[in-house]
Amino acid sequence: MENMTITDNHIHVDPQNGEGPIEVAKKFGRAGGNVMIIPNKPTWTVGKSCNFEEAMNRVIKYVDEINDNTDVKAFAVVGAHPAELSRRVENGMELEMAEKMMRGTLESAQKLVIEEKAIAIGEIGRPHYEVSTEEMEVHNRLILYAMELAADADCAVQLHTESAESEQFLEFAKMADKAGLERKRVIKHFSGPLVSKEENHGLTPSLIATRTVVVEGIKKGNNFLMETDYLDMKDRPGAVLGPKTVPRRTKELLRNGTFTEEDVYKIHVETVKKVYGIDLD
Repeated sequence: MENMTITDNHIHVDPQNGEGPIEVAKKFGRAGGNVMIIPNKPTWTVGKSCNFEEAMNRVIKYVDEINDNTDVKAFAVVGAHPAELSRRVENGMELEMAEKMMRGTLESAQKLVIEEKAIAIGEIGRPHYEVSTEEMEVHNRLILYAMELAADADCAVQLHTESAESEQFLEFAKMADKAGLERKRVIKHFSGPLVSKEENHGLTPSLIATRTVVVEGIKKGNNFLMETDYLDMKDRPGAVLGPKTVPRRTKELLRNGTFTEEDVYKIHVETVKKVYGIDLD
């Protein structure tokens, strides 16, 4: 158990509003975690004057700080949260202009992946709240475009969407097919226990690491990732789940026999390598 690699597939760090990269990584590491996959946070959380380029470059900087100053290995995921478009439309930007802006940001994210500064495009997707039909059509076009960019860059995408069931997974799988992106390289962030292929249609679910979700998921198979979606915000301590959760949950489920050592390796190493194309050794 001491030599296990444990990966949190979606964890944020935020020195402006939270503890920041070093402190979060140390907490994760002390609990037994080894690998953090960190998407950039939305621009408005960084500062009023922050733009997309700065938000993405900042998360790359945070990853470098973790890799240089802790024993945890960190990787950056870069993109534009769907709420970025919604906020600008709410503030009066024309929908056509907002779509153009988001496309440019996705192209910048792809460039950072090609330059090997990040490993995937994300989190991208569509809102988990009500928007107009016209806006939802734009979000869906952007998902497809992000998948096309990912296919060209030979990388994964992390999807932020509404609570998704098998029907939505199939919708995203068909988008991936159209874009020429392998289905397994589409990661459904904040997923429920849709682990069987009949449910997820070949996409990779990243299970939110509550005991209920993970225990239900492992009953169906071990082809999934685990995440906390930790926000690193002092005014929301421990949200969504704290940085120690994935290592603690993994060790707990291994101790009680819910996980085998093979399960742990598949979840935290093999699937991470397969989906992102990265070296964890």
